[in-house]
Amino acid sequence: MAASVQVHPLGVNDSDAVGAGTRIWAFAHVMKGARVGQNCNIGEHCFVESGAVVGDGVTLKNGVCVWEGVEIEDFAFIGPLAALTNDRYPRSPRLELAAVRKRYAGHDWLVRTRIRRGAAIGANATIVCGVTIGQFATVAAGAVVTRDVGDHELVAGSPAKPIGVVCKCGQKTRVAGAQAQCGVCGLRYAQGQGGWRPVESS
Repeated sequence: MAASVQVHPLGVNDSDAVGAGTRIWAFAHVMKGARVGQNCNIGEHCFVESGAVVGDGVTLKNGVCVWEGVEIEDFAFIGPLAALTNDRYPRSPRLELAAVRKRYAGHDWLVRTRIRRGAAIGANATIVCGVTIGQFATVAAGAVVTRDVGDHELVAGSPAKPIGVVCKCGQKTRVAGAQAQCGVCGLRYAQGQGGWRPVESS
């Protein structure tokens, strides 16, 4: 762990893989075996489990739990009380039959989730395991995501569906057919495979 990591007196950090400049606030717990990058902000009552991977510059707002099998890339934002998951058919491992399933399946029960660079997850959203949230995508507050979200897509509802396109700066863009433009910073986008792509200025 870097010397410049700040851990609140009521926070717990058991990991030796936390990057410089990261702050861990009260009642948050980073377990041994979790990886957290540089300059992250881990809010109160967050939990980062062994095997979870958090990139550089990530914000975890209060009450977020990041489980084994979840990878959050650089500069992603996870809003308060957003729910991440890692098992499609959960049972308490204290239940005998469930313990047998996990013992013989190894990690076959673990379903991985990836939140890509710069993506934002709104407050109280639920991300069902096995999906990828694309780069700079935005999941609206309270949404339930059951499928992959493309780059720069804005999704909302339960189950979540695309309702727009968001700019790298976070602003919802104006969409005209397969083209979109941000009214704040002026960046333009074109629809492509896997979501939307920035269009280079000529």
